[in-house]
Amino acid sequence: MVIETNSTKETYEVGVKLGKEAKSGQVFGLMGDLGVGKTVLTQGMANGLGIQEPISSPTFTIIQQYDDGRMPFYHFDVYRISDIEEMDEIGYEDYFYGNGVCLVEWADLIQEIMPACYLNILIEKDLEKGFDYRKITIMEVRTEK
Repeated sequence: MVIETNSTKETYEVGVKLGKEAKSGQVFGLMGDLGVGKTVLTQGMANGLGIQEPISSPTFTIIQQYDDGRMPFYHFDVYRISDIEEMDEIGYEDYFYGNGVCLVEWADLIQEIMPACYLNILIEKDLEKGFDYRKITIMEVRTEK
């Protein structure tokens, strides 16, 4: 599925819809260049899950956990992961295979430990279509593990 947005508000609303439709145990991989709107989409997703507290990217902590929505929301930012063993140290499997919803920014960096089935979200800019234009591609990924 491809969604085109032309404002931060529209990108946020895509996240809200994803959050409202998210199911327990679901994992999302979120990719896109720096400054493309990953945090905006994540904030919308948290809102769709009923989370009211502020959402920021966990760049230096790797994971932020939010428990005040309709189910737990685990927001990973693995941009600064230098070794996949760091994910083992934080017990990623408990999150990936638990009852909450996981959103993993820069999921391509930890591809080998992503679940066999997850939704991949790619956000891209196209400056020829305007500064606020975003192309959001959502695709199910299935691998044999």
